[in-house]
Amino acid sequence: MLAKLVARLRAVKQAAIGQPVQPARTTMLDQYVHAAPGPQHALDVFAGDWWSSLPGPYAELKAGPLPLFADERITWAIEALGGVAGRTVLELGPLEGGHAYMLEQAGAASIVSIEASTRAFLKCLVAKEVTGMKRTQFLLGDFEEYLRQDGHRFDAIVASGVLYHTRNPVELIHNLARATDRLFMWTHYYDRERVAKVAHMVHRFEEGRPAEHAGFRHTLYRQNYRELVETTRFAGGSEEYSSWLGRDDLFGALAHAGLSDIRVGVEELEHTNGPSISFVAKRPGA
Repeated sequence: MLAKLVARLRAVKQAAIGQPVQPARTTMLDQYVHAAPGPQHALDVFAGDWWSSLPGPYAELKAGPLPLFADERITWAIEALGGVAGRTVLELGPLEGGHAYMLEQAGAASIVSIEASTRAFLKCLVAKEVTGMKRTQFLLGDFEEYLRQDGHRFDAIVASGVLYHTRNPVELIHNLARATDRLFMWTHYYDRERVAKVAHMVHRFEEGRPAEHAGFRHTLYRQNYRELVETTRFAGGSEEYSSWLGRDDLFGALAHAGLSDIRVGVEELEHTNGPSISFVAKRPGA
């Protein structure tokens, strides 16, 4: 703002003494890269905005702080799913592409990865180009609308960090069960006592309300994002609120949808954002 004011005053002065007025430098020129091509330039399009650090051969590149391209949750998920080599995988909410990268490294035949955030989608494309992913197709759109359509079937689905960002989590669970027999999920769930201990979360929740989907009765706890949506680092759902399930309703919904063979991974009751749990849920015999 100050630079623009100084430039305007200089132009006025030049005009007053009869000197030719030099046009102000347009900020569009700042969008150009003048150095030789390199992967860091692509990452720097979102400089300061990355969540993920890059894996092994790309570790010297500067991105974010979290090892999401070497996520222990996904390492466990691949094993608990019985491997993904040669299998088709659907991923929900890829954020920056780290989990898709791991699935490719584990031999997945193809990965469809759906992201609703335009910013996150573009970061996924940057990560895909930088790391050389070949068998992942990133799609921009709402995965809930995608799953409401019939005909989508996958050998496995990876849904990490998405259920608690939806408004109708039981509907999503049922639609996931229509699309696969093997589901990995990492999610937060609502526990009044535990959430009450998290100062930055407790004020976001409203009282539970009864709900029903496909004959399954449950309780939803509305969680309001509030000020979180006002930052470019917002990584939540597509509305100003989401609905959380309690732990019993979470597993009840899975069983009701037919995914009753459940293997729990890591459960963190004291997670900084509220209780979290990872698990693989399968159709019996799958």
